[in-house]
Amino acid sequence: MNFALTQIGQISVTIHELDRAVAFYRDTLGLKHLFAAGKMAFFDCGGIRLMLSIPEKPEFDHPSSILYFKVPDIDGAAATLAERGVTFEAKPHLIAQMPTHDLWMAFFRDSEKNLLSLMCEKPRA
Repeated sequence: MNFALTQIGQISVTIHELDRAVAFYRDTLGLKHLFAAGKMAFFDCGGIRLMLSIPEKPEFDHPSSILYFKVPDIDGAAATLAERGVTFEAKPHLIAQMPTHDLWMAFFRDSEKNLLSLMCEKPRA
């Protein structure tokens, strides 16, 4: 059997207020809005489709997994988002020193209180 899953096509994030969430992901984060359908909105996230969705049943109403947005300059990205009203849990900070780079992250919440993060792999000199 040579079958294996290899690519994520879509990620779903639970929201509670569609217009507010669309504005946050489109205007604050700058993601490309693709389309809306009913209680859902879809964005392009580097080739992976991100779906914002109001839960259809109570058992689906829970926080999302953490989305880590890869950025080349974490300090610049954090400053830009802060200027757009994003509040960070803490300043960008070192997570791990790897052989070829240092891994930095900065956590923040979306308009629906889901935890998100910026991540940056800073090359070592």
